[in-house]
Amino acid sequence: MRSERIRTTVEVALCVGLAAVLSVWKVTLPWNIAGGSISLAMLPIFVIALRRGVIAGVVTGLLYGVIDYLLEPFFVHWIQVLLDYGVAFAACGLAGVGAASVRSAIQRSSSASVVLTITVWTALGGLSRLAASVLSGIVFFGADAPAGQPVVLYSLLYNASYLVPSLLATVVLTAVIVPVLSRAVPVGEQGRVI
Repeated sequence: MRSERIRTTVEVALCVGLAAVLSVWKVTLPWNIAGGSISLAMLPIFVIALRRGVIAGVVTGLLYGVIDYLLEPFFVHWIQVLLDYGVAFAACGLAGVGAASVRSAIQRSSSASVVLTITVWTALGGLSRLAASVLSGIVFFGADAPAGQPVVLYSLLYNASYLVPSLLATVVLTAVIVPVLSRAVPVGEQGRVI
């Protein structure tokens, strides 16, 4: 049990570091001048969440959110910082709710089932991040909405413009990486630790 806890802690640390590295390589779209870019920073968060469970996923996302803020801070209000950095990336870790079903699908060696299961749970994490970002946009960036456009729609379109492409790329890579990693470095019976 102790060695499994140490392995999980090391995996969390590696995934936080990898997310920070992946966040450096990004594509900023012309209309996202105020922030938001397409990147693979969510990938390590989803990988750890689907391997180790929701707690490890949320902790990884939260730690990465802190590092992301330290690397590229954008401050309007402390609640905005919590939503855009802490809550948004921790929400990606909610994909870990499906860790047991992903492990089960991998053990059954059903490729279609593995891909579908990973896609569903990764989408849950990504959409949870989108919800946090949209809420932040509604509360703190609503004044930027074009005249006549509902603030909710503005925030949804703005945040989806970079999060949906990021999520699509991440889903594909997660569906490839998690099964391979799970076979190469199996997780203990409990799966979750910390």
